Amino acid sequence: MGKTEIFTVYQHDRLNETGYVVATGDEGAPSSDTTRPFGTIYVFRDELTLRNDSDSPVAGVMEGTSTTTSFDGLRNLLAAKISLRHRGYRGSVSVLGGSHNTKPSVYPVVGGTGDFLYTEGYVRSSPVDSDGPRVMHSLEILLYWPPYTKFAPVP
Repeated sequence: MGKTEIFTVYQHDRLNETGYVVATGDEGAPSSDTTRPFGTIYVFRDELTLRNDSDSPVAGVMEGTSTTTSFDGLRNLLAAKISLRHRGYRGSVSVLGGSHNTKPSVYPVVGGTGDFLYTEGYVRSSPVDSDGPRVMHSLEILLYWPPYTKFAPVP
C-alpha cells in the first residue's frame, strides 16, 4: 500500500518584490490587479507559510513562471517548483498546468526531489486575498507515494 500526505501552505506573492512582469503582452485585457494582456510573462519566487499570515513560520518557497494565455487576461500556463521543509519532509515537487487568476486551479505534480522523489499527486491553488499588489493563495498539496517507491533507485 502506498502512502498519502496532504499539506496546506499559503503563497504570498508581492508584485515587484517577489514577482515581476518580464515581458508585457500586446493583445486583450489591460493590466489590472487580476488581469494581464495576452502573452505577458510573469516570474516569481514566493514564500510559503503555514498560516494565512505573512508573519507565520515559513515552510518553503514556490518559484516559477506564468504566461497569460487568454485574451480576457485571466488564464495562464504555469510552471513552478514548490520546495518544502515541513513535517520532517524536505524536497520539492514540480507542477505544470493551466491556472485562473480569480478561481481555484488544480495543477498535476510532474516530478519531485528529495523526500518527494517518485510522488504523484496534485496542488489545488485557491485565491485567499487578491487585492492590490499583494496576493495570497492557499495551496493544498496532495501527494501519493506508490508502493514501488521503496524499491526505486535513489539518484
